[in-house]
Amino acid sequence: MSGRTSTTRWIAATALLLTGAVPGVADAAPTVATATSAACAMVAGSVTTGGDHPSLVVTATSPPTSYVIRSYPDIYPDGQVRLSATITNDPDVTGTGGLYWGNVVIGSALYASAYYLTEADEVDRSKVYLSKVGGGWGDATFVDTTRYWKYPDPPAFNMQYSLRSNGTITRWEDRPGTAWGNKQTATGFAAVKTMALISQTATYDTFLANTRGGALYTIRLPRTSPLKPVVKKIRDSTWQGFEALVIDKCGQYGTVLLGIDKDTHTGYLYAVGHANGTATVIKGLGKVPATFADPVYFRHVLRPGDNPMLFGE
Repeated sequence: MSGRTSTTRWIAATALLLTGAVPGVADAAPTVATATSAACAMVAGSVTTGGDHPSLVVTATSPPTSYVIRSYPDIYPDGQVRLSATITNDPDVTGTGGLYWGNVVIGSALYASAYYLTEADEVDRSKVYLSKVGGGWGDATFVDTTRYWKYPDPPAFNMQYSLRSNGTITRWEDRPGTAWGNKQTATGFAAVKTMALISQTATYDTFLANTRGGALYTIRLPRTSPLKPVVKKIRDSTWQGFEALVIDKCGQYGTVLLGIDKDTHTGYLYAVGHANGTATVIKGLGKVPATFADPVYFRHVLRPGDNPMLFGE
């Protein structure tokens, strides 16, 4: 899942987002999946209490290394963002220094968020946008946007997910130029603390989820209707400490998993093999040398060209 689309198409998709024609972005970008030296790298984004937008690169060495590649100030109102879906960066919007977009929950409402940079790599204050999608998100504990595509084809599936405090997973299809549709729900996930996308194909999305009791599961959500999850236990215990999970691809089948403990402001990195129930290989790489004191964390997707070191350009 990699490649580029034309600047015209990126701008068109952004225009739809900002005018409210669609509540999400109908385009896709690849994940940070290539190696720096022999190790994979991932980018964890966050929203600070002051509404800033930092990005932290974590490299899967043992022990891990990390460094902040950017932090854009005052993107959101102070202390109001509760949740963030995956945030995508396109650095190749003509006449600008780049574009960031994604969905966030502020209070009980979901917003489509976007902002542009100047060519001096500063936030263009005339182009910082929040477009309200709708209310009723006060009980949401997790949100994310997933996109499946194969280059050079356009995205085949754009899915919007939420997890509610009552244990209901809800999914919508987000088609280009249309509102969210085909709403589907699945109940029985009240024990889940948080989750993150770990794999996908043309027929399903799979999330890794930890429970308040400490177990670790995969939740496979087929693209069929009605929505019938397939749940498999990965581990029995010790995973209850993480309030946020950030996952990115590493190699053909593996992933890099960052578990964030907001109580102790610490993060731990893991290399995870192909998900296969209790036979799944998980290797602890150690504590990440960074302080995780922000209230909101998310997967930050960078398109190739944003950082040549990460993409081997």
